[in-house]
Amino acid sequence: MSDAEDDSLGLGELIPEPPRPPTPPSTFVSYTRDLPIEQRRTGWTELTIELVGSHPLWGHHLWNAAKICASFIDKHSSRICKDKTVLELGAGGALPSLVALLDGAEKVVSTDYPDIELDRCRERNLQSNVSEESGFRERFVSLPYLWGTPVTPLLEPLGTDAEGKAKKFDLVIMSDLIFNHSQHAALLRTCAEALSPSTPPSPASDSPTTPCLLVFYTHHRPHLADRDMGFFRMAQEQGWDCQEIITEKMESNSVSPLPVSGGKDRDSLTSGHLVPLDLATVPHSTLHVDLDRLFLISPEPA
Repeated sequence: MSDAEDDSLGLGELIPEPPRPPTPPSTFVSYTRDLPIEQRRTGWTELTIELVGSHPLWGHHLWNAAKICASFIDKHSSRICKDKTVLELGAGGALPSLVALLDGAEKVVSTDYPDIELDRCRERNLQSNVSEESGFRERFVSLPYLWGTPVTPLLEPLGTDAEGKAKKFDLVIMSDLIFNHSQHAALLRTCAEALSPSTPPSPASDSPTTPCLLVFYTHHRPHLADRDMGFFRMAQEQGWDCQEIITEKMESNSVSPLPVSGGKDRDSLTSGHLVPLDLATVPHSTLHVDLDRLFLISPEPA
């Protein structure tokens, strides 16, 4: 064989690459909203959430944290999301985003890791669950976003206030994100930059407007639960006030995004304590839930 012939052979010709397995098809999960009887008459009681067939960042599952978050929003929508601006980080199939939208949010920006399939999935879930006639679709924006990077693209859909300043969010939602221990600082940076400062009460209101962060989570690796909770310790060190607000028991997800060792009913408990938002006197509030717990987190006043 001549040198010229030898040079023309690529590695793929010498060692043929096996065919890539086909991408698994999307899966669909039905979710029944926890609505009072009077609201059930308005429809949208059953949502069908499409999930990508497979994803390295576990966006192909509808985790218990998202379900509990959606239920919490439905139960407290008039306090935390109606006529407010909402940002969801790590949205996956965007269940909490859609529930906030249907509960009357002024604008919902639903985000996840920059991946075209994840983005298309959120868009399809909007189309399949929210009718065009409702007029709600125009309030929903799906965007790719890397935690900790500048929030300007997230704020653009909100427009500007009377002084020409970029508006910010009243509510940020996080479901099952804090097991990403290396991303705690990035998540807090995004929340601090994206949340609006509190405002004094208007003449028609007795309470200030206190932006909130809802954080729902499961200890998928019980032996690393303390590292999960490091998110809240870091938040407190940065001046946020963290308080549990709810506890619920759920059926196990039966799958975990990470290897599990030890622990019982790791996907079954959600707990916390509800702190009335109108009693908060801090610049920001953050509600955080652990599927195992939910907390209210707020930066303390300077």
